[in-house]
Amino acid sequence: MTKYFILTVFVVLFFTSCQPTEKKKLSETLEMDTVQQPLYPYDVEEKIEELGLNITEPGTPVANYVNAVRSGNLVFLAGKGPKKEDGSYITGKLGSDLSVEQGYEAARYTAIEQLRSIKAEVGDLNNVVRIVKVHGMVNAGPDFVDHPSVINGFSDLMVEVFGERGKHARAAVGMGSLPSNIAVEIEVVVEVRD
Repeated sequence: MTKYFILTVFVVLFFTSCQPTEKKKLSETLEMDTVQQPLYPYDVEEKIEELGLNITEPGTPVANYVNAVRSGNLVFLAGKGPKKEDGSYITGKLGSDLSVEQGYEAARYTAIEQLRSIKAEVGDLNNVVRIVKVHGMVNAGPDFVDHPSVINGFSDLMVEVFGERGKHARAAVGMGSLPSNIAVEIEVVVEVRD
């Protein structure tokens, strides 16, 4: 208790002994500490427009879950699939129905879906500190082995949008099937700031 009293007295004496210009400098320094500096050298929302991406509201979940759950500064996104602009999904198995290039495109569409979910949860994509973890699931036959090249469609778009902050830890794995025969499903963990 005594330490806090002495510290309080010291701070009061310091402020009362400061010249007006010193008080102003100290006040400005304290104010600068509370203002958040931009995370990006560009506006992420404008970058998305430049890329021609349509980031509207995310779709409503079709079962008993939500698109995103925030815990502290982490946002956990539900798995999403490759929904196209017309509302249909890219479906089929990689290696038999779809080529690696088509799978890459499917993963890119999935990235757009996840950007919608992030924006809906955070409000401003300039507040994304980092794409932390990506779990990419590929609907593939037993002989298909190029899962990473498919999920690159997701990863490449995250880096296009967020730069170095879009680089993430990742898993790219094959599944015997996915819901409604979608080509890929991807889950994401994102760090955001307050």
